[in-house]
Amino acid sequence: MRNVLDIDRSILGQAWRWRALADDQRAGFVPDDLVTQILLSRGCPREALDDHRAPSIRSFMPDPSIFRDMDKGAARLADAVEAGERIAIFGDYDVDGATSSALLVLLLRALGRDARVYIPDRLTEGYGPNAAAMRLLAGEGATLIVTVDCGAQAFDALADVPVDVLVVDHHKCATELPRAHAVVNPNRLDETEGAAHGHLAAVGVCFLLAAATIRALRTRGYFADRPEPRLLDLLDLVALGTVADVAQLRGLNRAFVAQGLKVMAARRNPGIAALIEASRLTRAPTATDLGFALGPRVNAGGRVGLADLGVRLLTTQDADEARVIAGELDRLNEERRAIEAIVQEGAEANIVTDRSIVVVAGQGWHPGVIGIVAGRLKEKLGRPAIVIAIDEHGMGKGSGRSITGVDLGAAILAAKEHGLLVAGGGHAMAAGLTVTADRIDAFAAFLDERLSAAVAQAVLDRALLVDTVLAPGGVTPDLVQALEAGGPYGTGWPSPRVAVGPVRTIKVDVVGNGHVRAIVAGDDGRSIKAMAFRAADTALGQALLAAGPTRRLWLAGRAKLDDWGSRPAAELHLDDAAWAN
Repeated sequence: MRNVLDIDRSILGQAWRWRALADDQRAGFVPDDLVTQILLSRGCPREALDDHRAPSIRSFMPDPSIFRDMDKGAARLADAVEAGERIAIFGDYDVDGATSSALLVLLLRALGRDARVYIPDRLTEGYGPNAAAMRLLAGEGATLIVTVDCGAQAFDALADVPVDVLVVDHHKCATELPRAHAVVNPNRLDETEGAAHGHLAAVGVCFLLAAATIRALRTRGYFADRPEPRLLDLLDLVALGTVADVAQLRGLNRAFVAQGLKVMAARRNPGIAALIEASRLTRAPTATDLGFALGPRVNAGGRVGLADLGVRLLTTQDADEARVIAGELDRLNEERRAIEAIVQEGAEANIVTDRSIVVVAGQGWHPGVIGIVAGRLKEKLGRPAIVIAIDEHGMGKGSGRSITGVDLGAAILAAKEHGLLVAGGGHAMAAGLTVTADRIDAFAAFLDERLSAAVAQAVLDRALLVDTVLAPGGVTPDLVQALEAGGPYGTGWPSPRVAVGPVRTIKVDVVGNGHVRAIVAGDDGRSIKAMAFRAADTALGQALLAAGPTRRLWLAGRAKLDDWGSRPAAELHLDDAAWAN
């Protein structure tokens, strides 16, 4: 297929290619068919265009019973509700875990039952269930424990729990499953129909469990003298957890986010309303806001040792309490940024350049930010990255982020099976691990040998995918509005990318935290603002700063609305650039 604008090597060293559509399908491009083009180029079948144009829960939600152990788990949860048993929820400390826990708390509250929530401390307890916490919950009188966003690999912790356990997870499973009354996970190796929904975040799996539980209670006549909960009112939580966990926004997940954003806009959940306020958003949140504004604040407590703040915020019914917690999370998020900058600097200084996988480790690094730093390294270097924080006892906690085409979660499980890790697991794009300091080099070598071919192929296949080409005058608020109609966008359903140019830079400077801001003008006489975020020390940023008024460029990025001024204007958020002939 011919490259876009014949660009086979951009400033960032990649070809620009059309996204999935052949040249003849692009002929006659007009705004009226823009959404159709976006949907088709992201894999939507032509016969399903209407469902994907306005994704609804009704169109995409499967019968929960297709998942293994779903009916068994829902029946046990319904038993506990009917009998008034003490129920405990053990959740992960990230946003997916917090929203999963909050969803079940609010569901049970609507069913007339309270639940005890336990969120482990990231620093002292680590990821997933541990035997001490299970004994504590059972000792407090819980007769049913539900683990959410964790548990798939908790063989030791769940081996001798004296009460029933439901594992609700989405992380990769081994051949054997942990001991539990039910394990509901679309990524079980023995899943059949449910495997088609392996892209769900844990909060999505919890939503399906909630639906199955309500159905079980309905058949038992539980709602004969009480109202049935409105499960759709909890979609704001599902949307937040799904986006923040970087789950693929296709199929049911797109419906979750599209409908969840509508629920969120109504601000019925006091905690989410306070979170929006603390994030200084004055409009209805978008999917981007969930990932970059709301999610990091919910995560902040767990990263710096206050693991349960997120769940407390999302489950409180007191608006004043919600504002206090949201304010504290906002403060902790700023503290997290400062810690992250220190670890980022140390990680970049320890990169070994001759490996296909970036594995860096440091003594005393804060384990609460290593996942963020791994993501930054992955974006900067175009390779999978793992960042490991080593404590004073020589034990390392690691977090990794991968690139498309490289299954990091499977590689981590393989390393664990080879005895290189104390613990580990995850999914294709992200994983966590525990490793002793003396095994880090062997672990890195193992990953390099196992994944080098996949990384090389992924890098070879790497290309910037473009949806359309425009002159600067085509980047308008109307265009942004038309493009947004094909959303919500995120992982697996990428935001449309436009190529703009050729342009010359009129003004360029560095602003904020290393962002490069440029005013560019095209041959059509129109000018627009272009932003390259955190790019001042990258090839892209340096090219913009050096271009001057005589050299012409093609720009590629996402058209966004700049609504800070009195009149909204469109601007381009840059992903790449190329020199024009």
